[in-house]
Amino acid sequence: MPATASRSAVQVSVSASRFGRVAVMGAVAALIVFAGVWGSWGNAQHVLLPKGREQGTVKVTACAGGRCGGAFTPTSAGARPRARVEIAEPVAVRKGRTYAVVLKPGTSDALRSGAAGILYAWVPLGGALLLASVVVAGGMRLSRPAWGLGLAGLGLLTAAFVAVQ
Repeated sequence: MPATASRSAVQVSVSASRFGRVAVMGAVAALIVFAGVWGSWGNAQHVLLPKGREQGTVKVTACAGGRCGGAFTPTSAGARPRARVEIAEPVAVRKGRTYAVVLKPGTSDALRSGAAGILYAWVPLGGALLLASVVVAGGMRLSRPAWGLGLAGLGLLTAAFVAVQ
C-alpha cells in the first residue's frame, strides 16, 4: 500500500510543478505583451485617434542628432502653420520628402500618420510578441500558440518596415 501512496504523491507533485511552470510563464508572457502595448500606446494613441489634434504635412529639410525637422503645413481645421516641427524617429523619414503627420498636443513633435505611422507606432508590440513567443514555446511548451505569436510579431515588424520605406 505505501508504494501506491508514494506514486500518487509523485504524480501530484509533478502535476503541481507543471501547473506552476505554466502559470508563471503565462504571467511572464502576458507581462511582456502588456509592456509592448504600453510602449506602443504612447505614440499610437495620437496616430490612431487624430480627431482634435493638429494634422498636416511636413517637408523634411534637415536631420541631425536623431531628429528630423521641417516646416508644418496644416490640413485640419484649427491647426496653424509652423516654421519647424520635429520627428524624433529619423528611421521613418528621409530628408527632402513630404510626410503626413499628426502633432502631439502642446508640442512641436510630429508623428507620421496614415498606415505607415500606425504600423510604426506598434513596432514595440511586434518585438514583444516575438519575445513572448519564445517564453510560450520554452516555458509553457505550447508550440502552436508560440508560432502564432511569433508570426504575428514578425508580420507586424515586416509590415512596418515595408510601410516606412
